Amino acid sequence: MTTMTRIGLGISAAIIVIGLVAGAFAQNTTGARDPFMGRGGFGWRGDSGGFGGRGGLLGVLGPMARQLDLSDAQMERFKSIAASHRDDMKALGDRAMAAHQALEAAVTAETFDEATIRSRSTEVAAVQADMAVARARIRAEVLQVLTSEQQAQLKQMQAQMQQRAASRRQLKQEGGK
Repeated sequence: MTTMTRIGLGISAAIIVIGLVAGAFAQNTTGARDPFMGRGGFGWRGDSGGFGGRGGLLGVLGPMARQLDLSDAQMERFKSIAASHRDDMKALGDRAMAAHQALEAAVTAETFDEATIRSRSTEVAAVQADMAVARARIRAEVLQVLTSEQQAQLKQMQAQMQQRAASRRQLKQEGGK
């Protein structure tokens, strides 16, 4: 796997989280400013309320972002990128939520209707394709903000993270035999 693919996977994962967060915001029924806060629980922006925590622009890269020693200008640029895509990601999140709910309704309907299930599945796939394009667009913008040294450091951290994940998978497989 190339290092650009690794960066892409990491940043794509972060952007997926943005889409999921947008859907959660659309489904906010508690009236709270942040639907993940609930009754004093952990928020989607991390302990400090910044954009680098869970589900923020950098999502799972939040801890890595701190290790990248981002400048104030880079942090501001990330905030700007997040703001510029917020409405689009919210709309995609709303579409994804509606498509998944429609599919679930078709799957759990009292009468089996294969055509409806296939149609709803196609709608889910179309939204996922639109989200993939949006994630790639945002990823390209995010990578432009990092210096070449930061990009190299990010690649290294992501490779280490993938190695740890592979080790965990292998241990899980060995334990399950």
